[in-house]
Amino acid sequence: MKLAIYSVTYAGLWYNGPALTVEELIDRAARFGYEGIEIDGKRPHGFPLDWDRTKRQKIRAYAEQRGVEIVGVAANNDFTSPIPEHRESQMIMVAELIKLASDLGAKIVRIFTDWPGVTMVDGQAAYDIARSERYRLPSTYLQRWNWCRDCIREVAKVAEQYGITLALQNHRPLIQNYKDMLDMVEEVGSENVKCSLDAPLLENQDDSYVVTAVKETGNLQVLSHFGGEFVQTDKGEVEQKITARLKWINYRAFVRALADIGYDGFLSYELCHPFLPKGHELGKLEQVDEQVMLARQYMRKLLKEIETKGG
Repeated sequence: MKLAIYSVTYAGLWYNGPALTVEELIDRAARFGYEGIEIDGKRPHGFPLDWDRTKRQKIRAYAEQRGVEIVGVAANNDFTSPIPEHRESQMIMVAELIKLASDLGAKIVRIFTDWPGVTMVDGQAAYDIARSERYRLPSTYLQRWNWCRDCIREVAKVAEQYGITLALQNHRPLIQNYKDMLDMVEEVGSENVKCSLDAPLLENQDDSYVVTAVKETGNLQVLSHFGGEFVQTDKGEVEQKITARLKWINYRAFVRALADIGYDGFLSYELCHPFLPKGHELGKLEQVDEQVMLARQYMRKLLKEIETKGG
């Protein structure tokens, strides 16, 4: 398994500091020992209208020069609006991201069923407003499921044309658990639609549940993420930071199960929540760098232990 940085970590959303360019992100990945990057398909990073053919060629060449793989592009899509024009515009956005991924030499576009989005308030990103507006327009659960399934079927045809795999993430709200993710993929019925099963999104962190989720996903698994925050102990060990806001994630069981099913893809690190190292003040860019380095150290050590000791 290889490690990547998801660019939302450095988008200037969750810390007090500037967004990095994609070139700077590639430099960070190379310097910190990550093998790849995953590009967020929105501003300030991979918004398709901002990247003409020349820009795409330059980014691809720069990543190759630095020895960093562009793993994929993330679509922040919502296919569940009751308004057809909204769903159609979202399908066009995903189609453009498929073309972008192809131009960058990436193999994957990660998709949601119904990503609610974020808003900016006084320079800080927040989930609160977007989530409170999420179901302002009335619809039923069954309607939302069917709209989403039908939209994924349509964009899967575009993915097939470009040789791209769509990786459906087990992310709420429509997807309540990993079984919902698997059901959606089965109903879509496309060889170009697979899974991005993520440990932090599993609603149960018991060993048996985590292992079952990974094994039932099996060879549909094409991408995964890890997140949270990390601390270094006095002995130099890196541990998960556990607070009322940051819950423990059973990465050991998850990664061991990934190894058991033969998964050899990427684990993409993301810092995608307000980063508050102390009190209620946003952290700075250099503190984000520290988290990215600690995350790599934590996960690389865990992977090595599982490889050498069988978990």
